[in-house]
Amino acid sequence: QVELVESGGGSVQAGGSLTLSCVAERYYYSNYCMAWFRQAPEKEREAVAAVGSNGRTTYAEFMKDRSTISTVHLESTVTLEMHNLAPEDSGMYYCVLGGIMNCYSESWSQWSEYIYWGQGTQVTVSS
Repeated sequence: QVELVESGGGSVQAGGSLTLSCVAERYYYSNYCMAWFRQAPEKEREAVAAVGSNGRTTYAEFMKDRSTISTVHLESTVTLEMHNLAPEDSGMYYCVLGGIMNCYSESWSQWSEYIYWGQGTQVTVSS
């Protein structure tokens, strides 16, 4: 069974950087769309960024100028580098995986369009 294993969360001061990583264990297909979502307490879950197995990337407006999402093809991994973090970036960050076509439409930002979901990794940004 496919399992998404996330790492890299933690605590950082405002203005700092964090890198989140995720690997899809036992995923043996070459095509995919992997993304990160986040959810803060008492707030709705929102999409952060997505990357396809072909390298195509999409970012939420609030993150596009201070983050980089990448993947290593055939390794089913996704990395999200985040910079200039602010307290409002705090929350649980989730890795998700779906079909590659997710990355070619607004489906990239829809949680339910993905097939596998990770358990989440906590990001805390202090002021």
